[in-house]
Amino acid sequence: MKYPTLIIACMTTLVACGGGGGSGSSGSGSNNPPPPAQSDYAAGIFSSANVYKDRCEAPRAGTADLTGSTEDENNWLRSWSHNLYLWYDEIIDEDPAAYTVLEYFDLMKTFEMSPTGTDKDRFHFTYDTEAWERLSQSGIAVGYGAVLELATSSVPREAFFVYVTPGSPADSAGILRGTRILEVDGVDLINSADVDVLNAGLFPANSGETHEFRIADYNGTNERLITMTAIDAVEDPVPITHTFSTPQGVAGYFLFTSFISPAEESLVEAVNDFNAAGVTELILDLRYNNGGFLDIANELAFMVAGPGAQGQVFEEIQFNSKHPNINPVTGQSLSPTNFHSTTQGFSLTSGAALPTLSLSRVYILVGPSTASASESVINGLRGIDFQVILVGNPTTGKPYGFYPTDNCGTTYFSIQFKGINAKGFGDFADGFVPHENPVEAYEVQGCDVQDDLETELGHPSEARLATALGLIDGLDCSAASPIVMSPSSEPARFEPRPIPNNASGIGSRISTERRVPRMDLPGKILRSH
Repeated sequence: MKYPTLIIACMTTLVACGGGGGSGSSGSGSNNPPPPAQSDYAAGIFSSANVYKDRCEAPRAGTADLTGSTEDENNWLRSWSHNLYLWYDEIIDEDPAAYTVLEYFDLMKTFEMSPTGTDKDRFHFTYDTEAWERLSQSGIAVGYGAVLELATSSVPREAFFVYVTPGSPADSAGILRGTRILEVDGVDLINSADVDVLNAGLFPANSGETHEFRIADYNGTNERLITMTAIDAVEDPVPITHTFSTPQGVAGYFLFTSFISPAEESLVEAVNDFNAAGVTELILDLRYNNGGFLDIANELAFMVAGPGAQGQVFEEIQFNSKHPNINPVTGQSLSPTNFHSTTQGFSLTSGAALPTLSLSRVYILVGPSTASASESVINGLRGIDFQVILVGNPTTGKPYGFYPTDNCGTTYFSIQFKGINAKGFGDFADGFVPHENPVEAYEVQGCDVQDDLETELGHPSEARLATALGLIDGLDCSAASPIVMSPSSEPARFEPRPIPNNASGIGSRISTERRVPRMDLPGKILRSH
């Protein structure tokens, strides 16, 4: 049996994460259904989650669903969470009969804060299972072909388009990098409390939806109304590659947007092209990369570091104290995962030798949307003392993962494990911080540079890329960077949004092959306050 390793992995038989209904219980048409589950609640006493699995208030035809109740579904969430949730001992044990299913799931998490005052668990969400399967199996998501960034998600809000795919609806509407969003379907994005309308337009659920936007150029001029129709789009995970001549040799640059299955082939092609061009320095742009398959992060890290990484540990996952030695989902012994020196079979034939750049260092452009598998590249390379230099703002801070699990038509994402590198480090819950003189373990050598929304990505004068090129030339941060943040500046942090895509059409992927997934952020949500 094969299991995923993305920073989310699928449950049991891995029917593309959730599958039509469950984990082997009798279907709704069975002649001999099992007896009804006992849903009585007793504080501190937990039956096996299997007792309540697939017992649904509204069973789906043609699936393993059985007739049950809301209380059965909540009892399953309660037992499942108490067994697998990373911080299970911080869940307040609530009566399953007192809440709706989604209300109850929202309670099955820790409400503790990180040392810096942010929510300890910012990654607790659900997908509709049918939508999740369509997204995860096809690699196609709904969007306008533009990456959206929320500088602030609460009033007064700021939202920008930061990358536009050529030929997309956003491109056809004349949207450029840095375009501001002022209104969505007549609702004021900056100050309105009507976040449902705003989110529905910014993050469309279905292709064919048409929404109206009032937009302006980055400097606030040229205010105008446009309409865009959402489409089902296939993402290009490596949409921009360039090479630059420097006094130190040829520097390669590529924008990498998501660790999805096609990325395996795209990354190998980019590395082969860079080798052909004689690249000796690499600038990897992960500023908008929310994550994806950990095995592809592993492959990328090996292609950067080269043969010196072979046989060394890339990452090890740790579950809660109930499961110190055995993966409770796969049943396999827990052991570190080494750097992959061969393809893993995502979009290329499995087992082929990976090309390498065999560099001595890598420059990585980062920001608040750099999350999960992207952060694993940073952490994994640092674990073997490979030099990583960051340019940008602090990353998201997501050293965690989960196995998405379907029950009764909803796929649940609940943090179940933590990733650590070869040095045993994984304490970056508030992100990796670029710093000229790093002291703390989460601080990484580099420069704190604002995102330059007035210059196209890949242009040598774009602030973060220009800074990296300046560092390659031997300059320090102040001399290399056109835009440097003051030490007191605090970059915006984004909240996860429980929908099956974000505005760029980038969602999380899973496959039926052996992976350990780390889940990327599903999107950003606007808040009313």
